[in-house]
Amino acid sequence: MSEAAAVEVENLTKVFRLGVMRSAFVAVRDLSLRVQPGEVYGLIGPNGSGKSTTMKVILGLLEPDQGTSRIFGSSSLRVESRREVGFLPENPYFYKHLTGRETLHFYGRLCGLRGSELREREQEMLALTRLEDAAERRVAGYSKGMLQRLGLAQALIHQPRLVVLDEPTAGVDPEGSRMIRDLILSFKERGLTVLVTSHLLEQMQEVCDRVGIMARGRMVKEGPLEELIAVENQTEMVLENATPELLAEVRVAVARHAGASIVRSGHPRTTLERLFLENTVENTAAASSEPHEE
Repeated sequence: MSEAAAVEVENLTKVFRLGVMRSAFVAVRDLSLRVQPGEVYGLIGPNGSGKSTTMKVILGLLEPDQGTSRIFGSSSLRVESRREVGFLPENPYFYKHLTGRETLHFYGRLCGLRGSELREREQEMLALTRLEDAAERRVAGYSKGMLQRLGLAQALIHQPRLVVLDEPTAGVDPEGSRMIRDLILSFKERGLTVLVTSHLLEQMQEVCDRVGIMARGRMVKEGPLEELIAVENQTEMVLENATPELLAEVRVAVARHAGASIVRSGHPRTTLERLFLENTVENTAAASSEPHEE
């Protein structure tokens, strides 16, 4: 029997009723995605594309109007499923009078940890997120980057199998952003599954195995990152020790030039940012002619 997907969303639709007239707003429409165990999956899209709603359904915070959401084979709405998940919201709130260590102690107890096990997890998470030197400082004195790292630590305190990160580098300076990127990569090395949203597409390209692009509540592009950014109708070659004359010749001629070799041959890559803009701008333009949902 094959291993259950870490996250499996099938035909998800979520509708909100707005205003006194209770007009329908379709936030997510017929969306499906799968995140395999051990993957880093990036969910990206412009503001209002339905990312946050999708993540709330996956976390069990919203119930879908249609479709299903499962975590490791069980409904996202089950309490048992949520125990498998660590979550870092975009703007985490911590009690400012607590120290970093006390904050982790608080969240660890909420997750059922006690005694030496809790103390060991606190120390491990402080070391992982490089907050050991600030462990006894009150959270009120933490920088934005330190708060985000503390948020990552609390998300991992109970050893979840799935970590959901909503804009983990929002408002963080470049150095802090790189540190968080490295932490996400370390999660993968530990065998964790990561579902992450971010507007920093260059960084997403560095950490993600698979990507889903949303626009106007729909999944418009989804798949392995390397396949998505491959330009299928072009081929590139990288030559080593090639003369200027050789660069003008066709591939067949390479073998006739001593010292030259084809280092790499394959499809050139676009960037995740360019792929994102092509799909979201195109969908937004096409949708502008659609009738308004009532």
